[in-house]
Amino acid sequence: MSRQAKTSFTAGELSPELLGRQDLRAYANGAALLRNVLILPTGGVTRRPGLRHVATLPGPARLIPFEFNTEQAYLLVLTAGAFRVFLNDGHVAAGTGPWTAAMLPQLAHTQSADTLLLLHPDMAPVALTRTSHTTWTLNPWAWRAMPTHRFAPDAVTITPSGTTGSVTLTASAPVFQAAHAGTRFLLRGIGGTLTAVASATSATFAPSVALPDAAATTDWEEAAFGALRGWPVSACFHQDRLVLGGSRDLPNRLWLSKSGALFDFDRGRGLDDEGIEFGLMSDQVNAIRAVFSGRHLQVFTTGGEWMVSGDPLTPASIQLTRQTRIGSPTQRMVPPVDVDGSTIFAARSGRALHEFAYTDVAQAYQASDLAMVASHLVHSPVAMAYDQARRLLHIVMEDGAMATLTLYRSEQVTAWTRQQTDGLFRGIAEVEGRVFCTVERAGTLRLERLDPELALDAALTGAAAAPQSRWTGLDHLEGRTVGILADGAPRPPLTVAGGAVTLDQPAAAAQIGLRFAHTIEPLPPELSQGFTTRATPIRLLAVTFRLLDTAALDADLGRGPKPVAFRRLDTPMLDAPPPRFSGDVRLTTLGWRRQAMAPLWRITGDAPLPLTLLSATTETRMTD
Repeated sequence: MSRQAKTSFTAGELSPELLGRQDLRAYANGAALLRNVLILPTGGVTRRPGLRHVATLPGPARLIPFEFNTEQAYLLVLTAGAFRVFLNDGHVAAGTGPWTAAMLPQLAHTQSADTLLLLHPDMAPVALTRTSHTTWTLNPWAWRAMPTHRFAPDAVTITPSGTTGSVTLTASAPVFQAAHAGTRFLLRGIGGTLTAVASATSATFAPSVALPDAAATTDWEEAAFGALRGWPVSACFHQDRLVLGGSRDLPNRLWLSKSGALFDFDRGRGLDDEGIEFGLMSDQVNAIRAVFSGRHLQVFTTGGEWMVSGDPLTPASIQLTRQTRIGSPTQRMVPPVDVDGSTIFAARSGRALHEFAYTDVAQAYQASDLAMVASHLVHSPVAMAYDQARRLLHIVMEDGAMATLTLYRSEQVTAWTRQQTDGLFRGIAEVEGRVFCTVERAGTLRLERLDPELALDAALTGAAAAPQSRWTGLDHLEGRTVGILADGAPRPPLTVAGGAVTLDQPAAAAQIGLRFAHTIEPLPPELSQGFTTRATPIRLLAVTFRLLDTAALDADLGRGPKPVAFRRLDTPMLDAPPPRFSGDVRLTTLGWRRQAMAPLWRITGDAPLPLTLLSATTETRMTD
């Protein structure tokens, strides 16, 4: 007889492509299937929290966290042409915006104090400001000096008709377009505005100060941004400067504002506190997708990752160095997130998630693939959110699934699981330890929140002074068959009609929502127990599950899942909540297994009750 104890799941679910790699250390702590569970940093597996229904949304949405102070952390929900503000699940404000539904995937944002800056390459950037708890205003950026750039060939000259007032500019080649009207223009270092465009070679210019003379010159530049050239793609704040990364017509260029003057990008005479501008020049395309403020200014492009150094950053001290060649997605904006000092970003391939970390030994950044052993769970990420309190990184995929990574470096925990629901996950955001999701259910989009107090999805809770049978307020679940916890005990499923259900017995408190199933399946016995990979018959004699605070367990030892009766479980479920059990449960079975890839045991079920598995010990016998 052989006894094998599996005491940890800290490698998470492993890719089927690795079933032949029993030499990897991850196999000792891995699993074949982990659905709707989370890996604890200590190594156990627990059923994930349920999802609380917050609101029904009018269409596709983008979730953005907004932390005003330690007591007021908001969630901004951007939909086509509108925004809504939520605080503690409550809707507190709303307004309109210039973005469309098609712009939402590429919308970038960054926050400074009480203002959120929103950017898109086809939209003039706007600032959303919290003026009071329920009053939020949206305004265009108050540019003090917009960046300028020379788009025309160097040989093209501009001749002014005078030096002050309304000056007519004549170009030696066609350079002006109607969209230039109202934009910034720089002539011989003097800024001003192009007030009107008469033709491709003639425009009217209003300089801010007098020009030195009216001679023809090649020293001129036009606004880097606008309806004609496109708007900034990404932004962040770094060393008291506003950093803009890329635009539609200048995809590989960076602009840094003056120190302390966030909307002033005037380069002036190149003094230490003046604006900075430079491009990323290399042997491949480097369209900037994100800029991130960490230990250094980090720049994520379609072709690689860059470090911008300089302490402090000045026009004379700035240095730009390419670090790795992974690349970021182009189809949508997936903002990198900070996890314990490292920057996590999605790879352009859509099949990897990299940790961009600085190493003091090499004095450079490295990008390790966190999804290498679970690549089947990562497919075209569309949104990420890190729950620091629980050390969980949630990633929503294009196919509507959500993968969760438990990341705890000091304990060498890098464990993946997959979350599923009766619908499709579409977005995610974390606000002060509260994780919000957008979920597509029955053709509508819902805003929901992971709630440790819930065991059902799209769920609501209610309480009454006296026990009652009819529970209302369930319009978002109309026509659906729902699971019910009444006074802490599961009740038979019911169908919502008229936004309500009627229980078979009255209850003073109820939780009503959609059931979801969890699955825990170990690796095949040849891999998890060290047997040879030939089709040797294996007999499972017994399995001992060590549980913590568990109220329901359905175990499959080869003949289908069966509920396990715990000690002291002698009270009918409809009368009182089932007791929670902590300890060992030993299950015996008979029968030989000839399928080498089949698991010896499996835990699965959709009972809306807590389950935490700490370890599993198997007793087997093998014969030749």
